[in-house]
Amino acid sequence: MTRFFAWLGGGFLEAMAESGRMALLLWEAALALVRPPLRIGLFFRQMEFVGVNSLFVVLLTSLFTGMVLALQTYHAFRLFSAEGLVGATVALSMTRELGPVITALMVTGRAGSSIAAEIGTMRVTEQVDALTVMAINPVQYLVTPRVVAGLVMLPLLTVVSDFVGILGGYLVGVKMLGINGGIFMNRIYELVELEDIYNGLAKAAVFGVILALVGCYKGFYTSGGAEGVGRATTQAVVLASVLILASDYVLTSLMM
Repeated sequence: MTRFFAWLGGGFLEAMAESGRMALLLWEAALALVRPPLRIGLFFRQMEFVGVNSLFVVLLTSLFTGMVLALQTYHAFRLFSAEGLVGATVALSMTRELGPVITALMVTGRAGSSIAAEIGTMRVTEQVDALTVMAINPVQYLVTPRVVAGLVMLPLLTVVSDFVGILGGYLVGVKMLGINGGIFMNRIYELVELEDIYNGLAKAAVFGVILALVGCYKGFYTSGGAEGVGRATTQAVVLASVLILASDYVLTSLMM
């Protein structure tokens, strides 16, 4: 019993220590925004990597998510002769929850893992130390552009995800299942409010910071050579995904 509580307490203390280090890394990255030099090229390069290069996988997953959602809700609402609500259900689900969450999870798997692997490789090959020797702040050079890219690009990707998901729902609901197109779009116009869209975009911005910060943190504190890089990459994807889902619940409860 004593060993169990020692293990439990040790895990809790380690989690608190990691949370503290991550918060300090975020604070230092934020302070680096107001310290010269400001390397604009690095920001645009990371925005391209996080946002533009993730566009295809976001489009694909959002399209099929909207299509599956329309198909499932149609068969459920048909029992109550409420097929006209399929459009509003798809739109609300995409804008409030599925759009930002699915986008964040896809970008985490594609870009978050790559961030951890890249910075982790730089750490174990002493390139991060070389930046310090050259009087370059490694946090300002490596972490800040990636966190800003996540903050900026995730809401933009979410806008695309919402639109494509609703389009997928329209194709299935109207073109395949025979729902009246006017009713489909009119219910969206009546029931979806701008607040739903804004809340989803706010969530996406938080998710973007989380996935970029976790990837940078795990890469920045990598040790153990090639094996350590692989371990850090796996931990970054798992931790970021869990934090995204947990923060989604917290944000949803605050926005209700």
